[in-house]
Amino acid sequence: MSDEEKRITQLEELLAHQARTIEELSDQLAEQWKVVEQTRARLAVLTERFLTLEEQSHEAVPVTRPPHY
Repeated sequence: MSDEEKRITQLEELLAHQARTIEELSDQLAEQWKVVEQTRARLAVLTERFLTLEEQSHEAVPVTRPPHY
């Protein structure tokens, strides 16, 4: 095998490894994006729940004078 053929073979191998790496990274990125979207949705639900509970707690506290007055 000539030097040129070896060089071409090495480049092809490198290209194949890079293509596989890019594909794996793309898959991981897509998976992480799903996790981020799920987390955002959960945060939105929890924020709404917190605000609802906060509003209810403000209504439940009566304004009275402390017993020491």
